[in-house]
Amino acid sequence: MTHLSKVSLNEAFRKLDQPWSPVELVGVNDHVLTAALMKGRYKWHSHTVDELFYVINGEILIGIKDQPGMKLRAGELAVIPAGVEHCPESSGESRVLMFEKKTNKP
Repeated sequence: MTHLSKVSLNEAFRKLDQPWSPVELVGVNDHVLTAALMKGRYKWHSHTVDELFYVINGEILIGIKDQPGMKLRAGELAVIPAGVEHCPESSGESRVLMFEKKTNKP
């Protein structure tokens, strides 16, 4: 028998109290959906594979090396291609989902 499970995003985000400490919600094949509280600025980094950001609430700015940054508001998403140096930041508290390959660590 196949075991099915569900995740409450509201509950997951309520538990997040440390910015820039993503929590894995669910695995999908060799990818993972994580939830993160973003506040302040993260470091410049890149990945070997694409990374998707989806803003649940708040607003983030993703700085892109040598290009204009990209502002994402609640309900918007963007994919940062592999190898692109980027730096996410949020002036207030923002709750964001990220979808990426499990091995996609900066």
